[in-house]
Amino acid sequence: QVQLVESGGGLVQAGGSLRLSCAASGRTFSNYAAGWFRQAPGKDREFVGGIQWTGSTAYYGDSVKGRFTISRDNAKNTVYLQMNSLKPEDTAVYYCAADLWGSGKQDKTKYEYWGQGIQVTVSS
Repeated sequence: QVQLVESGGGLVQAGGSLRLSCAASGRTFSNYAAGWFRQAPGKDREFVGGIQWTGSTAYYGDSVKGRFTISRDNAKNTVYLQMNSLKPEDTAVYYCAADLWGSGKQDKTKYEYWGQGIQVTVSS
């Protein structure tokens, strides 16, 4: 089992930045790809980005490319999502997920473990 806890969400003005953290406990987190997804009211859960278990490759959804950056610190069992140039349409609940030996790509069915989610609200 892997437990994931997101933090760092909140309210920010458009154009601002936030950094989300996802702290993992349980199994060896360095063996897991980590993904970030988001879900706005009435919409499907959307892939934001993911990072391979090796940390060597990251993938991003089209809507966040060039604005968001994923990184991981395996010594701290933590994955980060740096969000810059935030837009009102980035408003959603953001979820961290883990996929054993995964690639960090967008297929959410590959991710075995999920955090409880954290709200990010971007005001215009």
